[in-house]
Amino acid sequence: MVVRPTDDPRGAFGGDPDPLRARGGEADLDGYGVADAIAREVRGAEPGEVPGRLCEVAVELLPVTGASVSLRSDGMPLQLSASSARAAHLAQIQATLGDGPCQSAVADGAPVLACDLTSARDAGRWPVFAEEATAAGVRAVYALPLGSDGLCVGTLDLYRDSPGGLTDSQLYVARLVAGVMTVALMSLPRGDEAESPDGEAWLSGLAADQDQVYQAVGMIMAQLGVGADDALARLRGDAFAHGSTALEVAHEVITHRKRFERE
Repeated sequence: MVVRPTDDPRGAFGGDPDPLRARGGEADLDGYGVADAIAREVRGAEPGEVPGRLCEVAVELLPVTGASVSLRSDGMPLQLSASSARAAHLAQIQATLGDGPCQSAVADGAPVLACDLTSARDAGRWPVFAEEATAAGVRAVYALPLGSDGLCVGTLDLYRDSPGGLTDSQLYVARLVAGVMTVALMSLPRGDEAESPDGEAWLSGLAADQDQVYQAVGMIMAQLGVGADDALARLRGDAFAHGSTALEVAHEVITHRKRFERE
């Protein structure tokens, strides 16, 4: 793949030898510098570490304060990694609600840029998520689909503390990081194909949280006599009503600390 540098009137990096020189929270990079920065960040990483490192490099290269990556899945997305606890929390909120820029990017198969979650346009599109996100101190979210034109396998979500959009060059950088993330996800070992240094098949380990949700949905189906979609909706609704995430409620269900009763 040939990376074409973005136009830079000052020349590549303006002569600065450090491609990660940042000004005002935005990395001063052309396309080649972005590729170099990504390569340095993931060099020597185990496969399971790559998504997290790419989230971190996205925060370094772009005017954002957090990043997370999730895989598309039946029912709820599977969160793989995040650059911070707050970014992970925002991803869990979207998964719990089944709504937000991440979900829209999967549905649209195109980047979704929510530039001001306090504005009528963005707040009106995702009212509940916008309220939760702004309460957590996030004012803008940029979601980029991962995959090919015909298949979206997940999203890279970028979070920002202040309202604002991305310039063309910043969106180019975000797309480049998303492209590398896609390649990394497609290369992940599955099942018994590879193990992490601690002996755990790493992708299977990441899926453990998702398995809890599926198990809880099955238990709720039995408790209420409803189908899977209705059971997942009840789980999500209970999580939202109590200020929890779907994963937290699922854990309570499968450990028998919570039971759903028929209305």
